[in-house]
Amino acid sequence: MSTKIKYTDEPLGNIRVISDFLPSPAELAFREESVKVTISLSKKSIDFFKSEAGKHHTQYQRMIRQLIDAYVDTQGQAFKKRSSRTAQKRVAG
Repeated sequence: MSTKIKYTDEPLGNIRVISDFLPSPAELAFREESVKVTISLSKKSIDFFKSEAGKHHTQYQRMIRQLIDAYVDTQGQAFKKRSSRTAQKRVAG
């Protein structure tokens, strides 16, 4: 970087502000409690995750855990909605 940067006073064009979408440092440092389990999975599933993990330089167990967590997050929200509707019906009924 031996060349000097020359700044000019030109119009920047159409500028738009992007909201902060990055997680906070506290969210990045947070580690959820984990529980060890024993589970039998099909060979094709394990082979798939091992192959994909190798391509992305990560652990296959981590990929499986993140997949399950994403499923729980999605289904958990749907479950909460169903549970609140059920509770409302009980109160109204």
